[in-house]
Amino acid sequence: MALHIVLVEPEIPANTGNIARTCAATGTHLHLVRPLGFRTDDATLKRAGLDYWHAVTIEYHDSFAEVLEKYSEGRFFYATTKAEKRYTDFAFRDGDFFVFGKETKGLSPEILEAGKETAMRMPMGRAVRSLNLSNSAAIIVYEALRQLDFPELF
Repeated sequence: MALHIVLVEPEIPANTGNIARTCAATGTHLHLVRPLGFRTDDATLKRAGLDYWHAVTIEYHDSFAEVLEKYSEGRFFYATTKAEKRYTDFAFRDGDFFVFGKETKGLSPEILEAGKETAMRMPMGRAVRSLNLSNSAAIIVYEALRQLDFPELF
């Protein structure tokens, strides 16, 4: 099993590249939901991921509904600034999916409504609207790994 990061319509190649690097370091699977705001041969994307792309298990999906259908037995958690619960309020398990929306708008109201029971936020001051996407993904993956007592990754 492995943890999963799902990026729904990511827009900034550097964020996706940084998240791919985190995935490579942690054995987390990366799911990219189209449309993407960049080409996958984008130099910025590749530069951010450095030379770790070979170590990333990556899947492309045409919609978030496709992800839900393919992984219907999975547990999905939704990162949003609009959630009541904090990410530390959940007990994560191996195989969980962490879903993030596009950088400029987050997850759609439809996705958030369907996932409201497992929507989670990161506490932060009011000086900013949100944390950087790649930082948020890393924080949540490492919290899940901490809860799992950092299982042997490789």
